[in-house]
Amino acid sequence: MTAISNGKLYAHEAVRNLWLASGLPENILNHLILAGNPDTAVPSSFRIGVAAQTAIALSGLSAAYLHRLRSGDSKMQDVTVDARHAVLSCHSEAWYTIDDHLPAESSWDTIAGLYKTADDNWVRIHTNFPHHRAGVLTLLGIADDPQLTKNIVAEAILQRNSQEFETECAARGMCVTAFRSSAEWDAHEQAKALLGVPPVLISKVREAPRQWTFGVYRHRSVANNPRPLSGFKVLDLSRVLAGPIAGRTLAAHGADVLLVTSPTLPSLPALDMETSMGKRTAQLDLNLPRDVNKLDFLVNTADVFLQAYRPGGLDEKGFGVEDVLGMRSARDEGVVYASLRAWGWEGGWKGRRGFDSLVQTATGFNADEAEAYKSFTKAEGPAVPRPLPLQALDHAAAYFLAFGINVALCKRITLGGSWEVRVSLAAVGQWIRSLGRMTPEQAFGGSKPLPPRSVPQDPEISALCVDWQQSGGGKGRMRALRHAAILSETPVREGVDGGAQAPMRLDSDEARWI
Repeated sequence: MTAISNGKLYAHEAVRNLWLASGLPENILNHLILAGNPDTAVPSSFRIGVAAQTAIALSGLSAAYLHRLRSGDSKMQDVTVDARHAVLSCHSEAWYTIDDHLPAESSWDTIAGLYKTADDNWVRIHTNFPHHRAGVLTLLGIADDPQLTKNIVAEAILQRNSQEFETECAARGMCVTAFRSSAEWDAHEQAKALLGVPPVLISKVREAPRQWTFGVYRHRSVANNPRPLSGFKVLDLSRVLAGPIAGRTLAAHGADVLLVTSPTLPSLPALDMETSMGKRTAQLDLNLPRDVNKLDFLVNTADVFLQAYRPGGLDEKGFGVEDVLGMRSARDEGVVYASLRAWGWEGGWKGRRGFDSLVQTATGFNADEAEAYKSFTKAEGPAVPRPLPLQALDHAAAYFLAFGINVALCKRITLGGSWEVRVSLAAVGQWIRSLGRMTPEQAFGGSKPLPPRSVPQDPEISALCVDWQQSGGGKGRMRALRHAAILSETPVREGVDGGAQAPMRLDSDEARWI
């Protein structure tokens, strides 16, 4: 493992590479201030601190650049991102409180996790949604009754071969991956399909007029509203972490973000509470023609369509990328269509479901982190799979989505057209691996541990939090981590003092624009 003494230099280079690869002007990078040392910001042998600071910096700097384009202001504001704050933001779901209490529900199912297999390997099962839990238990021939324990599940999985079980589950739409070393993953066909794929892809997919007239974007001046995305309408059709955090970030920069979920699909309240801050929320059942018509109307007047459902899921409902592009082309207007997938758009796994923890397990992160920790502790015996200290793939992907959307909105101004943004967890993981590793001693002996999750909040967390009030006249109060990208002239919209509210439920609003 190669050690780089100054992680800040590494972060600057990572930001520069992705910024220039997106076709943005180099001189704007002079307005980015990266504070702190990301290599000591979190205990991991991977450069999680660099990844967090880089992704959040790109998101914030691109928002500031968009504001400059929209306002016609010759002055470019500064953007500051502290490494430790960025790392804590990439674990934001752990720190928030509701009415001075930690959330009562866990986002993790009681049987989710790692299990030994018959071939002396491991599999990770992800059963946080009820249908995924039911599907895995059916394959194992286990009844889901009150007597069910992880030990019962472990005994059943111990009879299975890891990769055979992975394949069988994937064929039935379940979420299970086999544990692999990084070398084993590199030899895998899906890894080969991802070679050269950047963490965010931004491409022009259809012609449309430029939306630019003397500092006014579609007649929405930002002169009297200090936020970069003020006036933009964002449809957020996403769940869990990466997609919702991307939408939350756009809302913080002023966008009207409408989170649309289905009343017939399961939710994860412990995550939804925190990731929906600053948005409005509505529910539509796309099995009902009247709700399809409502979403049609919203799409026809949206600037951004953000989605993170399983591959092909929205295509089946008539809201895939070609469907949405067709709707907007009929109005001679452009749109940004942004998507998240687990495994990318190429290769045999492109249609598979997946989550951060599964991608970590399949692609070698858990194996490499385990070996590094074993070396540091000088433990005997085989290394036990060790997850990263936070959902780094999900959170980095979220800010790459926000960055890609901001860049696409900039390009609608300068070039016109409709744009597609693609981010996959596997490609983000590939990029994180490309940042290099630290020695076990640096990683686990010289880095600051994460604070405890507690009430009252740890002083470090409390100092970085803001207070939120429930929207719609609700009585709920939240305290949550503030945004880590600090814009010098256009502060984000967050918390009571920032004029923002938190819905705290998925049906707080009507499905309409305001």
